[in-house]
Amino acid sequence: MTMRAAIFHEHGGPEVVRIEQVERPRPGRGEVLVQVRASAMNHLDLWVRRGIPIETTMPHIGGSDIAGVIAEVGDEVDAGRAGERVVINPSLWCGRCWACARGEESMCVQFRILGEHTDGGFAEFVAARADRVYRIPDEMSFEDAAAIPISYMTAWRALVSRAALKPGEDVLVIGASGGTALAAVQIARLMGARVFAVTMGADKVEAIRALGADVVYDRAETDWAKAVFKDTGKRGVDVVVENVGAPTWAGSVRALANGGRLVTYGGTAGPKVELDVRGVFWRQIQVIGTTMASRGEFEDLLRVIFAGRLRPVVDSVMPLDDARAAHERLETGGQLGKVVLVP
Repeated sequence: MTMRAAIFHEHGGPEVVRIEQVERPRPGRGEVLVQVRASAMNHLDLWVRRGIPIETTMPHIGGSDIAGVIAEVGDEVDAGRAGERVVINPSLWCGRCWACARGEESMCVQFRILGEHTDGGFAEFVAARADRVYRIPDEMSFEDAAAIPISYMTAWRALVSRAALKPGEDVLVIGASGGTALAAVQIARLMGARVFAVTMGADKVEAIRALGADVVYDRAETDWAKAVFKDTGKRGVDVVVENVGAPTWAGSVRALANGGRLVTYGGTAGPKVELDVRGVFWRQIQVIGTTMASRGEFEDLLRVIFAGRLRPVVDSVMPLDDARAAHERLETGGQLGKVVLVP
């Protein structure tokens, strides 16, 4: 049997993405086959398409954030799960190494991501491990569910576990119009922090303020690093959430209070940064890396979202046939939240 998929056969720009009929996957032992109802895009999909990861499938079907309905179950999976409305945890871990034994699956020595190192959900069907597939509430749309995984799990771990954010602290979120940064704004607010954010454009400033940010700077209009220092009484913030990299790194470090923590999950505009170690030890700041989340963190996050305490932000919903246009929209940075594809 075949299915439709957005696929590319060589690395390059959005023009390499095309819609083709490909072989439909079959669920293996311990797996389920999910009929995809929605799959959200991440900057990760742009990196994979450009050829930045070394290990991936080729030709490649992207898409790590997936929601749908279980269509078939493999051996050793409860047949009663067929028909469940689900969201997929895209993390792939071995379950045997020292990190997995400690419950730190995102540090697994063989850690991979569905849709990056394997074919993903920009298709009509995808196979996934049954123990990585979670039932979603009947009232939750597939589009909202698909907007959850990578962005919200990454932001959750960054703030809750890695930065150990406390109520009453000040948080600065850089590049706040992206999916993960928007999630960080929402999660920081939920945790009782005062939230500062940096974006560009008056419409985005207002939208991010509406999502709970206390102070939002338009980087085209304001020297945000100086403004943060002034607006915190010349103290700086306790936590900076970084994902841009080189263009914002120096300002992010300057914005930290003594003893502050900079937590970074990406470098979308430049991975090479400079850091004066004298400022690190004299001001006693911490630079913390993070990526994805453990199984336990993902499950904690889902409980919060399913309880209605967080609402994923969807920028736009586009048909799978417009996958190339979806890549182009994410390339321009014009989105606010997640771009979601539906078959």
